[in-house]
Amino acid sequence: MRHTPFRWYSRLTPWVFVLPTVIGLLIFKLLPIVSALYLSFTEWSLIGSPLFVKLGNYAELLSSEAFIRIVRNTIQFSVVYVIGSMVVGLALAVLINVQIRGIAFFRAAIYLPVVTSAVAVGIIWNWMLGPTYGVINNLIEAVGLTPPYWLADMKLALNTVAIVQVWKMSGYYMIIFLAGLQNINSDVLDSARVDGASSLQSFFRITLPMMISTLFFVLTITIIDSFKNFELIYAMTKGGPQNASNTLVYDVYLNAFVYYRIGYASAIAYVLFFIVGLMTIFNFYIRRHFVESMD
Repeated sequence: MRHTPFRWYSRLTPWVFVLPTVIGLLIFKLLPIVSALYLSFTEWSLIGSPLFVKLGNYAELLSSEAFIRIVRNTIQFSVVYVIGSMVVGLALAVLINVQIRGIAFFRAAIYLPVVTSAVAVGIIWNWMLGPTYGVINNLIEAVGLTPPYWLADMKLALNTVAIVQVWKMSGYYMIIFLAGLQNINSDVLDSARVDGASSLQSFFRITLPMMISTLFFVLTITIIDSFKNFELIYAMTKGGPQNASNTLVYDVYLNAFVYYRIGYASAIAYVLFFIVGLMTIFNFYIRRHFVESMD
């Protein structure tokens, strides 16, 4: 039986609509990934041809004390960001999970920093944390305390940026937690209240266990997001003082576009890719063996 032109066009039409997306993925996603993998085995400064150095970049990374410190910084930033975002996001979701007049305004206000430019957020917080004219330090001095140098102290700079990142992104996780809270059957909570359970008992023994899938999902995306910390570090500290707030993503930028060590930067990017991949696989292992059994 011969195919009519209509049938031929009906088979081709879906591929025509999909083709731009496929081409975009190949050019802007797959090609850069493969190119970066090749460049990680080379030495290249954007001028001339790449020089193949085999595993030289990776050997230099593993033997560099500065790189090991940057990895520790990245993990520290991730821990502060993940714990802070989950705790603050969940607390905000619980607070706004009420039906009162004007609650939509507060939800929008809390979410506003998420859609605000990270560079603008960094500039504003730089001013607020300034040692001389900063609002926060002036308030600390007003109560008779000596304010710290938030962004100039090697012990405080990284955690300060991480806390600002938590402030910026907590509204996003609040929305996800709010969706999870509103999916809980209110009859279960009402029954617990009738049986004499307090609000804290209901929260820890009923609400949290029933939100285990939501908690796992937020944990996974916060871990991934914590390794993409570039904009605030660039706007607030530029990796300083003395690399105290430098992380893997920012180090990729420095080596690629400041020092023009494209091969070395590509090697750092693939180390980061390996770490994030391991963390994601571990998270899904936990989900399969523990989380799903609790649902």
